[in-house]
Amino acid sequence: MANTYRLNPNIISSYLKKDSKDFTRNDIITFIIDNEVKMVNFHYVADDGRLKTLNFVINSEQHLQEILTSGERVDGSSLFAHIQAGESDLYVIPRYRTAFINPFAEVATIDLLCTFFTKEGKPLESGPDYILHKAATALKTQKGFDFQAMGELEYYVISDKEDLFATNDQAGYQESYPFNKMKNFRTKAMQLISQCGGQIKYGHSEVGNFVLDNKNYEQNEIEFLACDVESAADQLIIAKWIIRQLAFEYDLSVTFAPKITEGKAGSGLHIHTRLLKDGKNVMIENHKISDTAKKVIAGYIDLAPSLTAFGNTNPTSYFRLVPHQEAPTTICWGDRNRSVLVRVPLGWTGTNDMSKIINPKENINNTDFSYKQTVEYRAADGSANIYHLMAGLCLAALHGLEMENALTIAKDTYVDINIFDDHSADDKLNVLPDSCHQAGLAIQNQKNVLLKHKIFTDNLLDCISHNLKEYNDQNLRTEISTNKDLLNKLVHEHFHCG
Repeated sequence: MANTYRLNPNIISSYLKKDSKDFTRNDIITFIIDNEVKMVNFHYVADDGRLKTLNFVINSEQHLQEILTSGERVDGSSLFAHIQAGESDLYVIPRYRTAFINPFAEVATIDLLCTFFTKEGKPLESGPDYILHKAATALKTQKGFDFQAMGELEYYVISDKEDLFATNDQAGYQESYPFNKMKNFRTKAMQLISQCGGQIKYGHSEVGNFVLDNKNYEQNEIEFLACDVESAADQLIIAKWIIRQLAFEYDLSVTFAPKITEGKAGSGLHIHTRLLKDGKNVMIENHKISDTAKKVIAGYIDLAPSLTAFGNTNPTSYFRLVPHQEAPTTICWGDRNRSVLVRVPLGWTGTNDMSKIINPKENINNTDFSYKQTVEYRAADGSANIYHLMAGLCLAALHGLEMENALTIAKDTYVDINIFDDHSADDKLNVLPDSCHQAGLAIQNQKNVLLKHKIFTDNLLDCISHNLKEYNDQNLRTEISTNKDLLNKLVHEHFHCG
């Protein structure tokens, strides 16, 4: 048993020799007592997508039992616009599987993510993480599939300009130190995220780098491993929180904003997804993309306008979603094609043992790695409400599996061209919303699908739609073409979105 957790970076899992999904209240209490933990923090996500925090000093074992069991009260109307002050009291109850050691606390502290409950002791139907839970449960109940996801978290680090080993403008992709100046910051963030339960695939510098006002802007990315969709969302939320805190300690600034200046790479939040049945990836069949995967893709295609309302939530999102850059604008899909909305990336579907070819002393490895195949949704960015976005993708997958014409939609929206350069398919393809206003309208237009399985609530969708349309940005692209001060104002306003 000890060897199973020998390389596990999650401090609590390693100590308890247990996967986080199996944590119990008694496990948390045992860890706290054995390791002389002094404080507990509750976290939960509000309308702005950022973690909120409630701090507790542990007064006794009875007190610890109490807060871990009954949670605490919070003011829901101060956290969510769709909750009225007259009925604002909510409970927050910790999810034990999310427990982690706070890497920034001055005294030993355990942090947990929480779920909102109503006065009746039932999960809040419009609570962000509970919406995702309902979506994953519906897909499992209705179709028998487990939904897995992983995120590509892109962000810019802003530091004082450094002249030594400068990288060419917009040419920072996977540069090594010293050309990539923020390598140490990124790897430290990865270390802390892993200790807190994040399952990281890799990290690297991204394309974007530029100098502005004697500051160096350097884009980086941390990509996660595929896991159950609820854990995937939790990990992204915690990762953003860690990156921001670490930046503050390093006297740096970071931003997950989708676009921070014209003509430079924006930051996306690409989400890779796959369905499992009985532990087997059903997105691939006989080393080819399966009909199940095509139906899921059709669901993403059909609900794409509404998905932007969850994944692209402020006007700067639509400075990134413009033609002729790497972010998608047209609703289509393709293989290994970075100009499309939904991409089927390389999936280790070949039969060659590539490792054997360049390591001739190794034995042949016949492991089938096609289980790694995913389908990537490429429109979302760092402004996303991560729980809503993941829930929307779950729901879209279920929608695709239910549509009688899903395979026809998949066939009609498949492209094998760079649609930014080749416009031969333009007439048959729809485009994404080009503003928050349009995304808000899309929510209303597709509400019948979004409400079908009682995943999202009517009042929440109305609130999201209203807030998006309130930006009144339907002509913003034209306005900023003649008013650069407006662009700068919006960038400043949404610099710390999500």
